[in-house]
Amino acid sequence: MTNEDYLELDFRGISEALAGDRRDFLKTVGGGICIFLTLGQAEVLAQAERRRRTGQRLPADFNAYLRIGEDGRVSCFTGKIEMGQGIITSLAQMLADELDVPLSHVDMVMGDTALCPWDMGTFGSMSTRFFGPPLRAAAAAARRELLQLAAEHFKTPAEQLSADQGDVFPKGQKDKRVSYATLTRGQKIQRHLTESVELKTAVEFKVIGKSETRRDGCDKVTGKAKYAADLRLPGMLCAKLLRPPVHGATLKSVDTSAAAAMEGVRVVREGDLVAVLHEHADVAEKALKSVRAQFDVPQAHVDNATIFDHLLRVAPPGRTLVRGGDLESGEKLAAHLVEATYFNSYVAHAAIEPHAAVAKIEGEQATVWASTQNPFPARDEVARAIGFPKENVRVITPFLGGGFGGKTFNQQAVEAARLAKLVGRPVQVAWSRAEEFFFDTFRPASIVKVRSGVDAAGRIVLWDYQVYYAGEREAKQFYEVPNHRTVSHGSGWRSASGTHPFATGAWRGPGTNSNTHARESHIDLMAAKAGIDPVELRLKNLKDRRMRRVLKTAAEKFGWKPHPAASGQGLGVACAIDSGTYVTLMAEVGVDKELGRVKVKRLLCVQDMGLAINPEGAKIQMEGCLTMGLGYTLGEEIRFHGGDILDRNFDTYQLPQFSWLPKIDTVLIDARDARPQGGGEPPIVAMGAVIANAVFDAVGVRLFLLPMTPERVKAALEQGRP
Repeated sequence: MTNEDYLELDFRGISEALAGDRRDFLKTVGGGICIFLTLGQAEVLAQAERRRRTGQRLPADFNAYLRIGEDGRVSCFTGKIEMGQGIITSLAQMLADELDVPLSHVDMVMGDTALCPWDMGTFGSMSTRFFGPPLRAAAAAARRELLQLAAEHFKTPAEQLSADQGDVFPKGQKDKRVSYATLTRGQKIQRHLTESVELKTAVEFKVIGKSETRRDGCDKVTGKAKYAADLRLPGMLCAKLLRPPVHGATLKSVDTSAAAAMEGVRVVREGDLVAVLHEHADVAEKALKSVRAQFDVPQAHVDNATIFDHLLRVAPPGRTLVRGGDLESGEKLAAHLVEATYFNSYVAHAAIEPHAAVAKIEGEQATVWASTQNPFPARDEVARAIGFPKENVRVITPFLGGGFGGKTFNQQAVEAARLAKLVGRPVQVAWSRAEEFFFDTFRPASIVKVRSGVDAAGRIVLWDYQVYYAGEREAKQFYEVPNHRTVSHGSGWRSASGTHPFATGAWRGPGTNSNTHARESHIDLMAAKAGIDPVELRLKNLKDRRMRRVLKTAAEKFGWKPHPAASGQGLGVACAIDSGTYVTLMAEVGVDKELGRVKVKRLLCVQDMGLAINPEGAKIQMEGCLTMGLGYTLGEEIRFHGGDILDRNFDTYQLPQFSWLPKIDTVLIDARDARPQGGGEPPIVAMGAVIANAVFDAVGVRLFLLPMTPERVKAALEQGRP
């Protein structure tokens, strides 16, 4: 299934299903105060409209679970997972602040389908934006319940009480304190909150907005943290599976006799599933090498050199996303017309942790520990594969070593569950790096064609934008252009059969990185044609106050001096909006003209993400985005021949290296009174454009294809194209 398949699931009956989940939940967690929060109808409708505009749907019942135990500790149960973005800390901060408890008293229970409320998955920088508000509301409701209990304890109205650090006391009498633990002891209170509750304002925050050390940091740097591939169960077998040599190949024959003769090795075949299993993974790997198989391999019709021509040839009719004014009128007003085409290659997620899963089946119950961004859809996939009711399948998500959209597909979990059912023992499936590359859902190759015009005063008067296969996310530009049209051809990750030679999917900031590369590169082309400073041209055509503030702040912090493009200084600028967050990047680069190598010397990222829950955590994400963005900008590209993936490890797939890293400065705009927005993706989307613009400024040639490898830089310099 694709991301879109998950989002198109029929959500009817989820409320009833969750009601049953709540009953099981209460049996499991015992006494204390439990809050079940359903998102208000207005917010459901608002979110549904946002999802409708992107082709997604929301469930009718979006819940948060919160429990204050008899020991005074607070548990947050969320279907969201921790894959490095830091929400294990920031969500706990939101809860702690609204409930008035120490952050150290909050326990996060994440991604367990037996304990946590249903959730469609962790992607799109949506955790803080969409789960945060109901979580805070649940905490505010719990705080209200505690004040009522304290009112009975003190025999005084709740309005005359205050809460702080897990205690309640009469206002002005902090020495007369009663702890939450005392108030909840012996209580079994359940509340299903549907009415609105009053949340704290920014001036009342004590934990939100403070930089906190990541709660998972120590475990991860010391090796204590466990991932799916680290798990060991009694009697567990390690499985290695027979894989096709190329995508689209079909199995003709297989001889597993040599593997079956090896001591302790079990051989399993069921339909398309051929596997060898042993208690030790290296023995299973050796057994797999002894398997002799023949495949029918399809003829290759496309490769790196021909992919873009192929994509344009098979592109479906475009869908107009937005239009205004009249394109012909805009063309007549233009003093300078600029036309260009921009290309992005296939890119792998290349997460440090390959897909892995452990499955155990006992009777009619299955438990799967899986590296997945969407445990509930993974549960449903496993249930279908092994013929179990989904209520009989539990998915538990350990830490993930990165996802970036790549762990929304759960093939490894299905494989482990099928094998566990067949052999009657726990089974672990841990993909090798070669399997990870082969089965990855790559960021789709994409093409963007832009035809634009700017008048003599530097006003953009024409914008005709055609995007192929990057999708709609942020395809609509945010500059003020009277005559414009934006058209999208093909999906951002799911396309008709025969479009891409292998699976494609969401990749950190899906679509936005390709659309931003095209838009912001083209803005600089217009600035050069009109002889206007790139920052000045942007400001002339921006009315959005947030973006103007971010851009002006970046120019001030960077020390930007107005200059015409191709100044030889190697300076670049790019603006973007993603996940509700406004970003401006500025860069300084050097270009070795002999070798074609681009060296990024300095990067500045200014970001308005509304209220930053954990500012230091947000800056870490910004730095991670910029570092990862160097990869797709300067080196990362999947090479292939038909369905044959030619890059299957890091010896040929060029990840960014520590030696590539420039000086990085990050600035967060103070917006404490605004709603928090996404922080896991926004800076990465502008990296391609800001480096391309800086290279253009340095050497006067424009690279239209990412990544800008040394070979491509040299070729562009030799051709001397603008």
